[in-house]
Amino acid sequence: MGSAGLRALLDSVRYEVLPAKPTEDEVLAHVPRDVVVTVTASPVRGLEPTLDLTGRLAGHGYRVVPHVPARLLRDDAHLKEVVDRLRAAGVDDVFVPAGDADPPAGTYAGALPVLRRLTELGRPFTRVGVTGYPESHPLIHDDVTVQAMWDKREHATYIVSNLCFDPRVLVRWIVRIRSRDVSLPVHVGVAGPVQRAKLLAMATRIGVGESTRFLARHPSWFLRFATPGGYSPERLLTPAVADLTSPAAKVAGLHLFTFNQIAETERWRRALLDRLGA
Repeated sequence: MGSAGLRALLDSVRYEVLPAKPTEDEVLAHVPRDVVVTVTASPVRGLEPTLDLTGRLAGHGYRVVPHVPARLLRDDAHLKEVVDRLRAAGVDDVFVPAGDADPPAGTYAGALPVLRRLTELGRPFTRVGVTGYPESHPLIHDDVTVQAMWDKREHATYIVSNLCFDPRVLVRWIVRIRSRDVSLPVHVGVAGPVQRAKLLAMATRIGVGESTRFLARHPSWFLRFATPGGYSPERLLTPAVADLTSPAAKVAGLHLFTFNQIAETERWRRALLDRLGA
């Protein structure tokens, strides 16, 4: 049952990538078309690189989910422009976090007003994702993050959990949000098989991406990647697989943070699927 459950999770994955110059070629070379690709957005570079890469990948036949952080939107007119551009590219799924821009680019300080506005616009996207925090957010109390998911439930269709490295914490969080009647399906956020040297090089070169910024707030996480035996995705998933695949958990699949180590992430997934199949 554990192997079957893990295979099911690995078959339902999303790859989060950063909109860097080589990203398009890396995705085309290594990511199958049945894997959903999500594209982060940077408070430094704005939405344009995200929208541009989203359109190009969608044109190649991928199902692409752009991040549209509320704090990068100038106003209602800007939101409408983004919606129209994404719909024209065939995008039917967006992820709406609050974002890290400080100060905000315009009138939106958080995700909920953007979600409400999308509802007022007639729900232009079939799927809308929001953020969950199994490990405490550095700036927001846990009760507030759970309440925020409750407040967003009428406007969103799923949750993407942020990075977590402790299977016990992850399982407790899922139990907790379900006990609070947060019933949206969850895509469990998991770091891929990240090599620390490449992660640091990527962060230095690009300097953008909400995932990189979130890691920067948690320097101890770099040590998890660097320590021999300190981290691997399967060591996180294996102890939790029974809980994650329980119907009560309502886990829709995995959201793999690639940190643009795209080839390595797909090789790891394929190799683990092959081992589980054997």
